[in-house]
Amino acid sequence: MRVRVKDDVCQGHGMCLLACPELFQLSDEDGHAYLLSEDVPPELEAKVDQAVRGCPEQAIETY
Repeated sequence: MRVRVKDDVCQGHGMCLLACPELFQLSDEDGHAYLLSEDVPPELEAKVDQAVRGCPEQAIETY
């Protein structure tokens, strides 16, 4: 599984960081989410799914 954050949609709510801090961080510059890695290890897939479902702006997608 891979994940991406749509930069033009993210508003920096931080729900992804709460769900999966192993992969998501918030930028100090604009507060928007960014990824430490687009590759999701199997043990983090459930957390990433939670981040996708919890994003108020639907700015996170898996593929």
